[in-house]
Amino acid sequence: MAPMLPAARGETPSLADVLTGALAAIQAAPHRLELPRVARSAVVLADGLGAAPLRARSGHARRILAAAPSRRDVIDAGFPTTTAAALATLTTGLSAGEHGLVSYSALDRDNDRVVNQLRGWDALADPRSWQPHPTVFERAAAAGIEPVVIGAERYRETGFTDAVLRGARFEAHRSIADRLAAAAELLRLPGERLVYVYVPELDQAGHAEGCGSDTWTHRLEELDSALAVLDRGIGPDAGVLLTADHGMLDIPAHRRRVIDGDDALWIGVRHVAGEPRCLHLGVDDPEHRDAVVERWRAAEGDRAWVVTRDEAIAAGWFGSVAPAVRARLGDVIVAARAAVAYYDARTATPSALAMVGQHGSFSDDERRVPLARWGAFAR
Repeated sequence: MAPMLPAARGETPSLADVLTGALAAIQAAPHRLELPRVARSAVVLADGLGAAPLRARSGHARRILAAAPSRRDVIDAGFPTTTAAALATLTTGLSAGEHGLVSYSALDRDNDRVVNQLRGWDALADPRSWQPHPTVFERAAAAGIEPVVIGAERYRETGFTDAVLRGARFEAHRSIADRLAAAAELLRLPGERLVYVYVPELDQAGHAEGCGSDTWTHRLEELDSALAVLDRGIGPDAGVLLTADHGMLDIPAHRRRVIDGDDALWIGVRHVAGEPRCLHLGVDDPEHRDAVVERWRAAEGDRAWVVTRDEAIAAGWFGSVAPAVRARLGDVIVAARAAVAYYDARTATPSALAMVGQHGSFSDDERRVPLARWGAFAR
């Protein structure tokens, strides 16, 4: 039986409510976040900023915590806790099973391969086909509200940007401070405007050295300092929300399980997608699926939830799953519940094996993220 885990959308507000709420505030429309009417709103997405390490380093993030002072100011990032799926949820308001970006990498059964959802787009994997739903930016533009995305130049023209950020004008700025200063200026200008700011630096530091590292803490301080621009005023008719796409937890080297290519766990497995804390296994024959499940449960059942695709869907892991999306999910899904990560020795790169901070599964460290508020949105 599939473990009875919470679905991606529950009673707690989730990542799907944040950017949709920022747009609803401009339109004076009812919404789950119940934000007041504004002319301009912004969402700052700090990739990898989990609620737990934020609280643990409260002295290094006083502005953020002052804007999110209670446990009510924590929301659910949903599942899977990975950037491709989570950012698509943020910018469409849909679950992974609806928008179609179901993991870091996903099965492309039509072409007998695995596709990286951040960087693997090509002629055989069109981002507008894989994620066909209107983004919040497209909906804003259709309503006469100017949508603006602020990020690093390297993100301007990518397949992933086309999948989840289309419809917005892209502004490139190098540093965290420059990005937030540009957002604050846009919030002061007249007119109706929806602004999105992407901050990847904490996630990068966490992967390389861990979210318990000095480098991660320095990046948190940099973000918190840059938010001072909001203290200088953005006008009474503008509001800002800050959240994250996921948290992370540090996985020590001895808990990174590298599975040899000749290990029995790979018998019957044709493709390995997903990521180290949430594998999507594509079997070579449907008749082999149950045997794969049995082997993985026997070996890893005390450290991971091992379920079939049907069990995961029935448990609501991916929300409502569209027919076209179903095939992208693994026939067998291995979601870590302990502090462990799984690697295929045949394909694991040295950089992947050295990764400290990780995410992708169901732990509170991965799922619980802050929701901080400034301007008209402040409580």
